[in-house]
Amino acid sequence: MELKGKTVLVTGSSRGIGEAIATEFAKQGANIVLNARKPIAEEAIQALTAYGVEVEVLLGDVSDFEAAKEMVSKTKERFGSIDVLVNNAGMNRDKLIMRMDEADFDATYEVNLKGPFNMIRHALPIMLKQRNGSIINISSVVGESGNVGQANYAASKAGVIGLTKSVAREAAPRGVTCNAITPGFIETDMTDALSEKVQKAMMEQIPLKKFGKATDVAEAAVFLSKANYITGHSIRVNGGMYM
Repeated sequence: MELKGKTVLVTGSSRGIGEAIATEFAKQGANIVLNARKPIAEEAIQALTAYGVEVEVLLGDVSDFEAAKEMVSKTKERFGSIDVLVNNAGMNRDKLIMRMDEADFDATYEVNLKGPFNMIRHALPIMLKQRNGSIINISSVVGESGNVGQANYAASKAGVIGLTKSVAREAAPRGVTCNAITPGFIETDMTDALSEKVQKAMMEQIPLKKFGKATDVAEAAVFLSKANYITGHSIRVNGGMYM
């Protein structure tokens, strides 16, 4: 897919990986729809418009079915199409499962798995009618490997991979692709806040002996959006942590 002039909606794009993904698509000349639950900094918006593209900000919670519907509808109304949907919004409530309560599990599931379903459910009919489009779901390395203290997060991200494959099969006859990215440890505010000891322990699990950058995930997203013959696939951006 040629991205110049196309419309890309990125959920959870106020900072971190989502912001990097939006930036990488803007560099390609795509118009960007940003999403977050709280207002997005004006500086972030200006940084995108500097690439000569149009930027729309839609505040809303992806776990809310009707809010997702409204975001998709407003995107279609503003730009006339949705060419790429990147489901990046996510959250975690890490605890050992013996200490995890129902609310911890449900909240994580609602955003990480139901959120992508909500967005896909409303955006897919538009893409099918266009007979073109790319859906990219941000999963996680722990969705493949599991992890201590992350049963809720890992289960939701594993669900994203299953959702990706199912949507890929349903959408393929109309030329719409659906793929996932499973990042490993990526340099974000979250990893920066970890102690040196914890960061060192994490690094020992990574064959490349370094954390990834948000741009590594963003570049994979752009690649998948252009890959017309790749669908139902998960790209591992994890430095070899899980093979």
